[in-house]
Amino acid sequence: MKHPEETSTTSPVDVDSPLAKELSDLTARRRILDQTPPPLPQRPRVFTVSNQKGGVGKTTTTVNIAAALARFGAKVLVIDLDPQGNASTALGIEHHGEVPSIYDVLVEGKPLAEVIQKSTEEGELYCAPSNLDLAGAELQMYGRDRREYLLRDALEQLFARPGNDYNYVFIDCPPSLGLLTINAFTCAREVLIPIQCEYYALEGLSQLLNTIEMINQGLNPYLQVSTILLTMFDSRTRLAHEVAEDVRTHFPQQVLKAVIPRAVRVSEAPSYSQTVVSYDTMSVGSISYIEAAHEIALRGAPPSHRPPAQEATHGNE
Repeated sequence: MKHPEETSTTSPVDVDSPLAKELSDLTARRRILDQTPPPLPQRPRVFTVSNQKGGVGKTTTTVNIAAALARFGAKVLVIDLDPQGNASTALGIEHHGEVPSIYDVLVEGKPLAEVIQKSTEEGELYCAPSNLDLAGAELQMYGRDRREYLLRDALEQLFARPGNDYNYVFIDCPPSLGLLTINAFTCAREVLIPIQCEYYALEGLSQLLNTIEMINQGLNPYLQVSTILLTMFDSRTRLAHEVAEDVRTHFPQQVLKAVIPRAVRVSEAPSYSQTVVSYDTMSVGSISYIEAAHEIALRGAPPSHRPPAQEATHGNE
């Protein structure tokens, strides 16, 4: 049976069936593609995308939110801090051992501007790639002065150079709380946490929140959990709805209204070195990420540009 997002709208479908209702809803949601782009933030918004628990859609969220914001007209930088380099792959960026990478920035002191590459995605989307050399970087970083601030110093130097007027920076972290992730926390103001709508969804989150609190006290008092995104949502299961309700109860201000479903296209896109936003823009996975990016943009917009419902949300003014 075809996935709902792959079903032709010309096929005969019972108008009262769940499939027909799902298609009708998706058609209505696609109107977001024709909306006026959200306003750009008044200053760069720097997000650390983190979750100690693996397999929650962290990298997928990073690249697709970034790609959606770039489609809106923002200038976006993705910093790939995961040695696996999956974010680099999804953005069509070369990241083998001979290519300058974020490793060279953190360990060798190379300027960040010299490793950034333009993504093959639509719009002004850029990436500082990772590679397997980064796996040993933490041991080498421990001997450096200001080892917790290496990435922040590099990012500040980047912003000080003409032409590097990025609106958003997303840092894709490894699924651990080591020195690489601490570097990401010290240079960001916002944390975006993807949480899967499955059993043990909140597993590890307590430790992550404790780490953020310690970062607040010692290294970066401005860091806050501004955004939580529910991922891998299966509307057919009671468990998914219960997990979503539980997370919204614990974090009512941070959880986005947009929810990312389990979707075939989302899983397929990385194998083509693309985000789902470019691989199949009209698919349910793409539309869901575009909705999430739109919501994030509005949360950080100047107050005069926000709809009333967004006034009380956490932004990075």
